[in-house]
Amino acid sequence: MRTTTLGRDGPVVGRLGLGGMGLSYRYAPALRDKGKAVSLVQQAVDLGVNLVETAGAYAAGDNERLIGEAIRGRRDEVVLCTGGGLLGDPDGVLRPAGGPRALRAAVDESLRRLHVDHIDLYLLRRVDPGVPLEESWGALAEQVWAGKIRMLGLPVVTVQEARAAEAVHEAAAMAAEVSLFTRCGLDDVVPYAVERRIALLAGAPLGRGLLAGALSRSDDLPVDDWRRTQPRFAPRAIRHNFALTQAVAHVAARHGVTPAQVALAWLLRLGEHVVPLPGTRAPDHLAENLGGDRVRLTEQDLTDLEFLPYPAGAPEV
Repeated sequence: MRTTTLGRDGPVVGRLGLGGMGLSYRYAPALRDKGKAVSLVQQAVDLGVNLVETAGAYAAGDNERLIGEAIRGRRDEVVLCTGGGLLGDPDGVLRPAGGPRALRAAVDESLRRLHVDHIDLYLLRRVDPGVPLEESWGALAEQVWAGKIRMLGLPVVTVQEARAAEAVHEAAAMAAEVSLFTRCGLDDVVPYAVERRIALLAGAPLGRGLLAGALSRSDDLPVDDWRRTQPRFAPRAIRHNFALTQAVAHVAARHGVTPAQVALAWLLRLGEHVVPLPGTRAPDHLAENLGGDRVRLTEQDLTDLEFLPYPAGAPEV
């Protein structure tokens, strides 16, 4: 797998990481299997994935516990990424929690749940509208100076906000939902990341499954799947969006690969600083996703994908 670095002089990571959210949170709760999830994380590391992402807000901390169990005894093989700044309400709604006290507590809780003595990359998951960004960022910088965190990552922010935060402490990464279906901020955030040598962690790189080309109806999703509540997966929208994925499928057919691999190759083509974080619970999909690193898109492919219409439904929340 091709590699890049986190920040100017951070650790070397594979160009494809593993997003952990779906292993225990939001997607098809009835189909979750902790043992299989732990095994999948370990398989990913065996296959060369060394950037593993989780968050304190995923499943009220259970996702971190799962990742911690999976990497036990293999800590040196993993660049561990988690984050805070969000709290889950009892009904599952996430709300910002970017105050210094809340962030300090979140870091300590993550260390305890993961059973590690430091976190390689800690992401501020969201800017709290009630707390100045510099205040939240400064609280996390204190955790770096205390040795609990090695590097910090920003959420979706403007370039002006990023510069203000970096006046307090440098950012090694920026995390955003980026895919062929979600391109917001690419015109300004990506150039800033390139200028500052900041890694761009692309979450939901397969459009939460849409870009894999297997979801054509809402009924394709389990009845308890969180995506059924999202506008892009509403009955009329999902039919429209499935039709759009056929353009991705045509590009995939030219190369004898899958639509998911094309979607990941498109992201990798944005620059060596871009690190997609696809998630999955299926070992065969894990191997398929990693194959996206071997796809080399042509100029014709890129032209066809560039003019892919915007999907129906608002971005996921």
